[in-house]
Amino acid sequence: MDQMSPAPFSSADFRARFAAQPDAHAGDDYGDHRFNPGHPRLHQGKALRDAAVLIPVVDHEGDATVLLTKRAEKLRNHSGQVAFPGGTIDPTDASPEAAALRETFEEIGLAPDRIEIIGRMPDYVAGSGYRIAPVLGIVRPGFELVLNADEVDAAFEVPLRFLMDPVNHKRDSRMWNDLEWFFYDMPYGDRRIWGVTAGIIRTLYERLYA
Repeated sequence: MDQMSPAPFSSADFRARFAAQPDAHAGDDYGDHRFNPGHPRLHQGKALRDAAVLIPVVDHEGDATVLLTKRAEKLRNHSGQVAFPGGTIDPTDASPEAAALRETFEEIGLAPDRIEIIGRMPDYVAGSGYRIAPVLGIVRPGFELVLNADEVDAAFEVPLRFLMDPVNHKRDSRMWNDLEWFFYDMPYGDRRIWGVTAGIIRTLYERLYA
């Protein structure tokens, strides 16, 4: 490696990889349909709802991490699942980036002034009916989180090195109305990162690290 090159899986390397992508938030059509072509779950006849999530890359010098949440068990939808902070884009949000920052602060108390937005990845279409804008942010460490107990049970960090290693990207499935539904699964310790969150992580890998 060139002495002037940033360390692999550092936030500086992450930033450089993203900067090298032309029109990084445009391009291929990403989403659950890539793993489930023709699945009837994808054709419910409803307009997609716009949402945004933050992919918070925490700047731990040589080895960056990604901050994830565990959704509250009390929630009606996707309870207990690992997720990026984020949610529906409101009419008052100026942009997907603004929505991601607002939702992140509301869910885990991570203030916008600790986050440097560097851009977006291509939208990810979820089988649940959302078009999700993944917003990339570099987070300055040393923060203290305040979790919204109505939405989040826990927040934790996973090494970027782990998430960007395709060895950790397993394919799994479950039955949906007697039909098989496929998704990525990335177990990390006692945490299970799967579904849309794992699909977005896989997109990040394909765009920046593959």
